[in-house]
Amino acid sequence: MNANRPLRVLLVSHYFPPHLGGIENVVAEEARHLAAAGAEVTVLTTGRPGGAETLSDGARVVRVPAWDGLHERAGIPFPVPGPRLLVQAMRLVAWADVVHVHDGAYLTSWAAFAAVVLRRKPMFMTQHVAIVDHPSSLVRLVQQTVWSSLGRLLLRRAERVFVLNDTVAKFVATNGARPDRVRHLPNGVDAELFRPCGSLAERRSIRERLGLPVDRTLVLFAGRLVPKKGYDLLLAAADPAFDLVFAGDGHQGVPESGPGVHHLGRMTPEQLADAYRACDLFALPSTSEGFPLTVQEAMVSGLPVITTDDPGYASYGLDREHVTLLPRDPEVIRKTLTALAADPERRARMGHWSRNYAQRNFSWSNHADALLRRYCAVTGA
Repeated sequence: MNANRPLRVLLVSHYFPPHLGGIENVVAEEARHLAAAGAEVTVLTTGRPGGAETLSDGARVVRVPAWDGLHERAGIPFPVPGPRLLVQAMRLVAWADVVHVHDGAYLTSWAAFAAVVLRRKPMFMTQHVAIVDHPSSLVRLVQQTVWSSLGRLLLRRAERVFVLNDTVAKFVATNGARPDRVRHLPNGVDAELFRPCGSLAERRSIRERLGLPVDRTLVLFAGRLVPKKGYDLLLAAADPAFDLVFAGDGHQGVPESGPGVHHLGRMTPEQLADAYRACDLFALPSTSEGFPLTVQEAMVSGLPVITTDDPGYASYGLDREHVTLLPRDPEVIRKTLTALAADPERRARMGHWSRNYAQRNFSWSNHADALLRRYCAVTGA
């Protein structure tokens, strides 16, 4: 690379905002903070045609047209781009000093990998999850096939593989990644956007604006309404002691608003920040995750968090007195939520601990600095 110009970083993701989802939000924050730190950043992703877009912090986004029928019809987030993907990948990889792909299971990552091999460029990789526990045996088989073939090749090629927890670290190490190249790198969270509710009056105002009851204990679920997120378990755990609030959308089984259940639909980050402030508890009985961004957002928003007792959380040192980790059992979830609904003092203690923990441990600036150090160590910049 040329020492007289900024480091050129190509981030590769199957989706990118305004498409909603965890990986796309991570890539958007990385692009924003890497650009703010002085790198020249481009994102290669899918979407409607329209050429390059410029973000406010200087990163550009190149979108390749793709068919997204699997996501729209079956809830499987797997866009299928046309041949322009490989053309753009070759062009942008040639431009870049460093290529960073997000998740090895997508066509965008495979195209970037092919270009990396041909152009002999250094490649980094973030693997967000292991095999996703999906109800379809065909989907599970396809995942296993991917990771025994192309996914393995990507992991072997990567200079560094970034993971969110020990579960994913073990997964990538058994599927081709060299253990000495695997690094734990937590995501950040925007502690200014996602903040606790300032007063009862503010909470009441937000609830009225969102059409939520002002006199009920509200349990928030935020995420895509797909099986792995566990929204169906929450519906099965419903109880008169609390109301359920769903922020997200899905291809089927979307809970309609009614007695005890409120559906807010898709929300922008700003709208979602209001939803956190409107509610009393956060519950996400998901599976096959790294460390979900919505859990981080709920924590920094000062909400008590109830989520799945996943081994992946072990490396984060969460205090089980203040973060409730449960089996994916509707009856256990119901009893826990009912007890917390009746104990506002405990909820306040849990929320205070969560906010402090998130502010100490989840920083996008630190995340971007760690990436730049790794990039520069490989490129010699």
